[in-house]
Formats: sequence, C-alpha cells, structure tokens
Amino acid sequence: MPKMAAKHKARIDTPNGPRVCFEARIERKNRKPLVARFGGIPLQRQRTARIADREPARVDYPQKELIARLLADTCEICGSKGNVQVHHVRALADLAHAGRQPSDWARVMLHRRRKTVVACDTCHDRIHSERPARPLTQ
Repeated sequence: MPKMAAKHKARIDTPNGPRVCFEARIERKNRKPLVARFGGIPLQRQRTARIADREPARVDYPQKELIARLLADTCEICGSKGNVQVHHVRALADLAHAGRQPSDWARVMLHRRRKTVVACDTCHDRIHSERPARPLTQ
C-alpha cells in the first residue's frame, strides 16, 4: 500500500458496522478540524428502494432551413418541380470573382447568402458543365 494511502486510511462507524475510508484531516487551533472523507459507504442492497426515473422533457428543435428547402421539391434556379439535388460551394467568396459576372445560380446563392442551392437535375448539370471543380489540393 502506498504511503499516502496508508497515512489517510481511516476506519469509521456506520449504521451497518465499521467501514474503511480515505480521510484527510487538517487540525486547526481553537477550532474543529477540517475533515474530508471519501468512501465508507455501505454497498448493500436496499430492498425497499424505488427507482424514480423520469422521462426527459422532449425538446423539439426546428427543422434546418436546408431540409425545408429540399422538402419543397422545387428548383431554386428555374422553379421546376421534382427530383432536386443540392449544389454546395466551399465559400461564397468563390462565386464573386472580380471582373466576371456571376451566373444565374451564383446570383441566387449570393442573394440568399447561402453556400447551397437546391437545383433540378438539368440546372445542376449545367452548373457543373460551365465551371470546372477546383482541385482539393488548392
């Protein structure tokens, strides 16, 4: 047993008999000593104990805006319904290049201040065909 554990080992009386615990005691002049005890808890089954687990309160978080935009099932560029996908850019600053007019899909994203646009298959293919993707190493 390490010296520190042996130094602070104490035996206390409990209603269930004597127990061994860790006790740190600081003696003070003209005052009661400061005592901190760890352990000494009887580990016996209490047959009359009742478990009172409560159901946690359910917190409804509002749906994310992107989910609502997808559930609308409408292309945000041309307005057609059905079979939509999300196009994502790394940063809005990439869309507004100096000296170049942004395309219609880029204008929608800049106007909404969103890095995503919900687009139909046709518009999404047009987005990728007019502008090559940036390599990941850049």
